Amino acid sequence: MSYLFTVSPDFTPVHLSGWYIFNTWLQRQSGSPIHLEMYNDFPTQRLAIHNDQVDLIFANPFDAAMLVREKGFLPLVKAAGVSDEAIIAVRADSAVEDVAHLSPGITVAVTEDPDVTMMGMIMLEAGDLNAGNVETTIFDTYVLVAKNLLNDSADVGIFLAEAYDDLSSIVKKQLKILVRSQISVIHHSLMVGPKLADRRDEIQALLLSMAEDDKGKDILKSLGFDNWVKVDDEDMEFMIDLMEALAT
Repeated sequence: MSYLFTVSPDFTPVHLSGWYIFNTWLQRQSGSPIHLEMYNDFPTQRLAIHNDQVDLIFANPFDAAMLVREKGFLPLVKAAGVSDEAIIAVRADSAVEDVAHLSPGITVAVTEDPDVTMMGMIMLEAGDLNAGNVETTIFDTYVLVAKNLLNDSADVGIFLAEAYDDLSSIVKKQLKILVRSQISVIHHSLMVGPKLADRRDEIQALLLSMAEDDKGKDILKSLGFDNWVKVDDEDMEFMIDLMEALAT
């Protein structure tokens, strides 16, 4: 049986080749045919999940509740020392120095990454801004969010912090960070679906020992971190509950 692996579409392009190398490594270590499918956007990926086509996923925290409670996915691991944080940024030449200085009616550029947008909108509340008094424009990638900030098509951009940090130095010099979240307990997770549930412990053990040899270390480095750490069911439920609390 062949299995389908996918990665949340909010991953930064700089790590694209790393995920393909990781998939090859996982196939060899597990002895199973695993096909990596990269979807261009969240709706397309969620349709594949809805149709039970996905067996292994590096999932964003917003989708975790759906994956666990509706599709029977189980958590495996997360990237060590990495959490999902949001950044609110404006053009470097903007007179705005604080979220509190922003005014109703501004245009906010976002992606379809729901957890990042949610965190960003929570931070905008410091300026008495909300979905009802700002105009939100959705773009496919964080690079496009930055582009529309720079060409004056948007006043504010909400970024996944990792994606912002991976922007080119030329682009970042033209932007200014107003605030960066520090929640620290929200993270992407590698998860297995029902077809691989009986191999959960085996795959988890492979991942947790990945950094023990030089090849594994190099692959992890290509993904942007040093090691995997275990995510148990209680950890996942805590994060799901937190995400739901933040959304209310």
